[in-house]
Amino acid sequence: MKISVVTAVKDGRETLPAMLNSLMAQSYDNVEHVVQDGGSTDGTLAYLNGQGHPHMALQSSPDNGIYDAINQGIWRASGDVVGLLHADDTLADPDVLAWVALALEDPDLDGVYGDLQYVARDDPMRGIRNWQAGPYAVAHLKRGWMPPHPTLYLRREVFARSGFYDTSYRIAGDYEAMLRFMTAGQVRLGYIPKVMVRMKMGGVSNRSFTHIIRKSREDYRAIRRHGVGGVCTLVAKNLSKLPQFVGRD
Repeated sequence: MKISVVTAVKDGRETLPAMLNSLMAQSYDNVEHVVQDGGSTDGTLAYLNGQGHPHMALQSSPDNGIYDAINQGIWRASGDVVGLLHADDTLADPDVLAWVALALEDPDLDGVYGDLQYVARDDPMRGIRNWQAGPYAVAHLKRGWMPPHPTLYLRREVFARSGFYDTSYRIAGDYEAMLRFMTAGQVRLGYIPKVMVRMKMGGVSNRSFTHIIRKSREDYRAIRRHGVGGVCTLVAKNLSKLPQFVGRD
């Protein structure tokens, strides 16, 4: 089973080393690293060309935002399974991709996901928020549940069947895509009860009050589009984050 790990990046030179180190430390070796660069000017391309993954497929071209870049990367991916690894994120254990491959030996599963830990931007060893996703059930969607997107690995047929990321969403395209996969796409997901990804706090969705409002509007649009609820679902989705700050490492 070949796993394609897609990274959409622009001017990510500062955080690339940690991300790449975590990818190259993986015990599972049938891996392709598909990097979609949006025209970096900070040394990202030079670093990737000199220090990138040995099985890297690098392309640098203009894009229409993060979800367009992700789509371009997925289109170029040649693996049986596709997951994302952003420049700010790291795989939490050298066996993460081995866990994915083992779980997807089950032909009844279309994809897998696990747990996510948010860490301080200035200290990646300091945990801030622990997202323990729990097992998947369609009924959970109305309560605002979703799998942590950075931990999601899907068979490539899911994209062929259910489509790619909708670029009309600027912040919540991952949420919309996951709802589409799990409703109209009827994907069957397995849960790996381990931290798969460490993600730095301070992403686009909560960078400013304006971004928070826009994300909420896009989340609501996605909720209504896929018939999984309304305002109560949106409120529950946001409130579900609060317990994740309890008992952090």
